[in-house]
Amino acid sequence: MRRSALSLLFLIPLSVQACPDLQPFYLLDSSEQAMQLEVQLGSLMSECLNSSEFFALYGAAQMDVGKLAEALETLERALLLDPDNGAAQIDYAQALYLRGQLFSALDLNDQTLQRQDLPPDIQVLLQERRQQWRRQTRQRAFHADVLAGYDNNLNGAPDPSQITLTIAGEPVILTLNEEYRPISGPYLNLRAGGQYRQLASDHQHSLVAELRGRASQDSPSDLLQFESHYIYTRPRRDHTWQFDTGLSHLLFGGSPLYTAAEGGALYQTVMRNQCVPGFRFTAQYQLYHNQSNLNSIESRASAGLDCPLSIAARPTLIGGEISVLNSKAVNDGRPGGGRDGWQLKLSWQFPLLGGVLDNQLHHAHLRDRTGYSPLLDNGAERWLGRTYLLMQYRQPLLTDISLVVNFYHQYQRSNIELFDSLDTTFEVGISAAF
Repeated sequence: MRRSALSLLFLIPLSVQACPDLQPFYLLDSSEQAMQLEVQLGSLMSECLNSSEFFALYGAAQMDVGKLAEALETLERALLLDPDNGAAQIDYAQALYLRGQLFSALDLNDQTLQRQDLPPDIQVLLQERRQQWRRQTRQRAFHADVLAGYDNNLNGAPDPSQITLTIAGEPVILTLNEEYRPISGPYLNLRAGGQYRQLASDHQHSLVAELRGRASQDSPSDLLQFESHYIYTRPRRDHTWQFDTGLSHLLFGGSPLYTAAEGGALYQTVMRNQCVPGFRFTAQYQLYHNQSNLNSIESRASAGLDCPLSIAARPTLIGGEISVLNSKAVNDGRPGGGRDGWQLKLSWQFPLLGGVLDNQLHHAHLRDRTGYSPLLDNGAERWLGRTYLLMQYRQPLLTDISLVVNFYHQYQRSNIELFDSLDTTFEVGISAAF
């Protein structure tokens, strides 16, 4: 039997004088007969324009041969003619589900379950379908990465081996000890996390948690970071609102460095096959455990654009974002006081050699509001220019396992040479998602 057993057992024959007897069309043995049925029923449409039974049977036949859009329209016609047509209700819910309209399908399935004339076997099948669809509103995902790499600046040290101090108004050259110079070497990068997402008809909740660690031969520069985020999303036909809050904690060299709490909002328009603009605001409180004078409130206001394109017959996603940055000191005595700045971000993604190459280029410029230190450049106001490039290549190896290759390069310059630095990282490993 090719046709859906649910609707077949619940057909409600209607007497329509002009429409022939449809009983011979109910039982099918093969997909070939299903296609023949769809053609045969189509030829009867002019005779059965007022028959809900006909449109229920015709819509089921269209769904059987994969004509989902046509089946939705035909089954809707059946319900307009007779809203109580149980066969049409059952198949229309299935068509909505196959079309991706999960919650509309659930609502109609629940309405059908409330009918008092449901045969027991149909009721059981509808309940099983309801449970199966409900499970899809709660999604869980986990991932784990293991990567080995090499970093030419594990400890984030300044690039110059000498810095100039201002003592008694005179410049004095100070040579940095070896421990304050860049340390290069191999490392192991580990990452594990999970996501739980709960879907509703007009919103969704997401909870994301991740633990990252880096171990190297230079143990004072080892990192361990925990991050968690809660995200609330309200999608609409022409736009999406997203609100999120998060908490992160970083250990550097085995000791707590800082804890940060943040919250933000995103507004993004929805336009298929067109560039999508988005606007975001984020605020973050940073608590430094051993240097309370560095505590700050960081804020960021951003405007961006994501554009799906086809370049050289390859689907490509290109995006850009510009942000205004502000950092306000919480306590007195913070070097440089508050600071302002801006950031520009460019991203592009395209398929390559069976995988995907994802690229990001960032440039940020920050300037302190007051002099950083009387010992450095005679108390000048510090500015920082930071540029970094991140390139990531992912290629699937198995169903849930991918090869990952990362390249990262950061170049930072300042009017105070203590903050000049270079950092280049290359790593390769395996990523699993399940």
